[in-house]
Amino acid sequence: MWQHFAALNAVPRPSKKEQRVIAFMKEFGERLGLETCVDEIGNVIIRKPASAGMEDRATVVLQGHLDMVHQKNADTDFDFDSQGIDMYIDGDWVKARGTTLGADNGIGVASAMAILASNDIQHPAIEALFTIDEETGMTGAMGLKGGLLEGEILLNLDTEDDDEITIGCAGGVDVTVTGSYPQEPPEAGCVAFRVSVKGLTGGHSGMDIHRGRGNANKLINRLLFLSAQKLALRVASIDAGGLRNAIPRESFAVVTVNQSQVADFKALIASETKILQAEYATTDPRLEVVMEPVEGPASVLSADFQGKILRAVWACPNGIFRMSPDIDDLVQTSNNLARVRVAEGNYKVLCLTRGSVDTEKMDLANAIRCTFELIDANVSLDGAYPGWAPRPDAPIVKMMSELYEEMFGEKAPVLACHAGLECGILGTNYPDIQMISFGPNIRGAHSPDEKVQISSVQKYWGYLMEALKRIPAKSNP
Repeated sequence: MWQHFAALNAVPRPSKKEQRVIAFMKEFGERLGLETCVDEIGNVIIRKPASAGMEDRATVVLQGHLDMVHQKNADTDFDFDSQGIDMYIDGDWVKARGTTLGADNGIGVASAMAILASNDIQHPAIEALFTIDEETGMTGAMGLKGGLLEGEILLNLDTEDDDEITIGCAGGVDVTVTGSYPQEPPEAGCVAFRVSVKGLTGGHSGMDIHRGRGNANKLINRLLFLSAQKLALRVASIDAGGLRNAIPRESFAVVTVNQSQVADFKALIASETKILQAEYATTDPRLEVVMEPVEGPASVLSADFQGKILRAVWACPNGIFRMSPDIDDLVQTSNNLARVRVAEGNYKVLCLTRGSVDTEKMDLANAIRCTFELIDANVSLDGAYPGWAPRPDAPIVKMMSELYEEMFGEKAPVLACHAGLECGILGTNYPDIQMISFGPNIRGAHSPDEKVQISSVQKYWGYLMEALKRIPAKSNP
């Protein structure tokens, strides 16, 4: 499995640019002599007949997604479009140097590859489904047509805690804010600075949203707003955050201040930095704010628009909106203020709003819409996908729960998660298929701190192998 993971990670595979990894998987299946097809949207399906003696068992869909989140530290020189992931072993963990690792969902994909390539693993008939674009729109799952799969059971190999069995997840919707603004020349006698908020922990905007980690977009906006309240500060540009499904770790802004207020500006930033570092000492111990002199900009935001955009970003909901009243410790609805870019007369704000109750998810998305419509922005709600409603009484849930307790001597929590898994979408065209999700310990997904635990992969692999042996007989032999 690790060999297949390494081979997969040598192929650049960002969301929306999966052509190379699709070709890689197609060639892999064909080289094994297995039935391999690519559907019209780019999903790859590879079928393998059952092992001898298991022909009467229900067909199992092994499902994972081919794309990965591409994030790197600002000081890391790396080209995701041309380079493979630079991995290394650190004790019991596999990590990447300065970038995301791709364990999400490369470990799941590599697991299915290992089973497909094996000659000695006992298994029922397998349909390996490798979807595209899970991380930025789930368009692969949405585009998978009904009737392509024959499996009765789907094992989604895309969760990140080896002691949990997932049977439900949140849906999501993208909120996109755009607009233009008037520019003005900087006032005479001003000097310019680049203000950077760096060193935040970041993480998965679903699985980590409850951890209270700092959002770099919110923090730099706070610094800019407070400074503009006390000084003649003008914003020239903001470049903050990144992908919708990653909690923002870094943000940058270019500003001007009157030469006579430079000392006051530095003192104010230093004072507010200490406050932020105290507030986030536990969750973001490496938080820092850096000020650097830069060449004066050609223009700044108009005073009126500057006040509007800073207030709107401050008011935009971020983090937990509501916890589930029915399931302990489950975030029901949240928003990630993922990206803020203001430059050259145009601005864009990106959010990912998640929720396991679709009506409440849309209520929060509309609250964000109204916030930015107050400053005359154009706001669209796109890419909505449904949650996965739990079926705790499904036979596969009972079997996997009992197997876990038998193998590891304790009960595994059976729960729903706040991440967006593809199961809810797949279930729209395959309503009768039984679905369950599990995986090894992955930490820091969607950030350059991503890592996967070697001993946990061994545990997960053993669990998966035993599960394949115990798949029940076909319901319609």
